Amino acid sequence: MDIVAAMKVFTAVVDAGSFAAAADRLGMSRAMASKSVANLEDHLGTRLLNRTTRRLSLTESGLAFYERSVQILADVEEAQQAAGNMAAEPRGTLRVTMPLSYGLHRMGPVVAAYTDRYPRVKLGLSLSDRKVDLVEEGYDVAVRIGKLPESGLVARKLGTMHSVVVAAPAYLKRHGRPEVPADLARHACLGYSLASMGDEWRLQGPDGIVSVRSSGAIKADNGDLLRLAAIAGSGLIFQPWFIVEEDVRAGRLERVLDGYVSEELGIYAVYPSRRHLSAKVRTFVDVLLEQLAQA
Repeated sequence: MDIVAAMKVFTAVVDAGSFAAAADRLGMSRAMASKSVANLEDHLGTRLLNRTTRRLSLTESGLAFYERSVQILADVEEAQQAAGNMAAEPRGTLRVTMPLSYGLHRMGPVVAAYTDRYPRVKLGLSLSDRKVDLVEEGYDVAVRIGKLPESGLVARKLGTMHSVVVAAPAYLKRHGRPEVPADLARHACLGYSLASMGDEWRLQGPDGIVSVRSSGAIKADNGDLLRLAAIAGSGLIFQPWFIVEEDVRAGRLERVLDGYVSEELGIYAVYPSRRHLSAKVRTFVDVLLEQLAQA
């Protein structure tokens, strides 16, 4: 059977809510639409729709198949347009993963601009500091920070970032202000448990790289939780500027060791290279570059 044609009929029936309305939309008879869906169910070996005299409803299998069919049909249309050297209109679902704190502090304007410009794309955003396997888990794009390992993925640089050392004014008043990196040894340094360097803070200053081991009582796998702990006066943190920027400007946190920052790290949009770059991925990366340049 023509599985793509059957998908078109099935999704039209679901969208329209009835075989008659879908048939009118597709320019076929109601009987042909009903037979197409029945043949599709026979082919898949499962019922997709519950039919009553009053209404249609999706089965659990039908819902899963509908969601995938919508995406596949959008991909097919984009592929057809690309093959004909036509500008594909972004549509379908775009699944994006990125670090939690980066998403919270930087993605609001990006998401707003993208959905306003491309209303036929549905964004599925996953914010997590866990390293996601894009291909295995079905993501279209990832935003990643740091040195990227060798892989079969395509990476487009969005910008750079540094981490800085900050603490609450109340903490500094009680415990004093570190003047050189060695002073950190007598302070509560709150650690980021997912850091590639473990407990080691690598500070780049006038004389090169200085390594200091963090020794606070608090560790967390999220920079914003450490930020809140620092604001509460629990100790110093060594976190990206985008996490602490607003608090520094508002006076809730203060920079210490002004001449020292982390080594520069790249911020990248990463996506699989194993398939044609769809319009939705290309345009999302373009909006990322545009909006982050204004951040």
